[in-house]
Amino acid sequence: MASRRATPARVPAAWWTTYFDAGYLREYAPLFDPGEARAQVGRLLEVLALPSGARVLDLACGQGRHAALLAEAGHDVTGLDLSRSLLQVAQRAARAAGLPTRPTRASGGGALRYRHGDMRRLPTAWRERFDAVVNLFTSFGFFNDPADDARVIAGVARALRPGGTFIWQGGSRDGVMARFLGGDRWTSTDGTEVVQVRDFDPLTGFLTIRSTWTRRRTVERRAHRIRLYTADRLAELMRGVGLTVVAAYDGFSDAPLGRRSTEMLLVARKDA
Repeated sequence: MASRRATPARVPAAWWTTYFDAGYLREYAPLFDPGEARAQVGRLLEVLALPSGARVLDLACGQGRHAALLAEAGHDVTGLDLSRSLLQVAQRAARAAGLPTRPTRASGGGALRYRHGDMRRLPTAWRERFDAVVNLFTSFGFFNDPADDARVIAGVARALRPGGTFIWQGGSRDGVMARFLGGDRWTSTDGTEVVQVRDFDPLTGFLTIRSTWTRRRTVERRAHRIRLYTADRLAELMRGVGLTVVAAYDGFSDAPLGRRSTEMLLVARKDA
């Protein structure tokens, strides 16, 4: 809703059910560079080292930036997300790219399908279905109850086959706090000026982001929050459900995770 008032936006109790829409795509458009997504998937393929046709779950796949490229690389990919808006964008892009929904010889084993669903409640039919699960772009820590985050990790463990790989990529609480940026501004691709104000609650671990969008004299305010984790806490959650972190990197680079790394990429294996 357009507004000229300067009152800070409140975070809705279940903000994740409505936030990921066309407005989200507009706000973060400068970060959705196709070349960067391709480089990130190249790094994922290097780390995963999966055979062609391996089953991969992109958990909280959004508009399918990574899922489509993983399928293009020859894997049998399922993307799951709660946002119907983003799934529609992903499905249109998949059709335009001519990606099959079932593996075929012509596609080299690659296939792509999208499914609407809640990451806390994965289908029981997915037990030990996937060779790899990826959760990217800080698509984690949304929920008010931290026990829900633990449920997501437990669901990942159930969905992985023994020996399968889980890749978690997102913000590192240690690095974000060491280099905390309380505000930022940029202009999106359609000319919308975006201003963000951020604050952090050390007791809950929530990073709250309040955004103001200004375009053609129209002002809109929205807010969301994400619980940030340290690498050791995520490793502890994974270890409790039979996943062992075997590598930790500074984001998508091949450099090791450091104290001032604002992003981390954790590689975990399910116990055989």
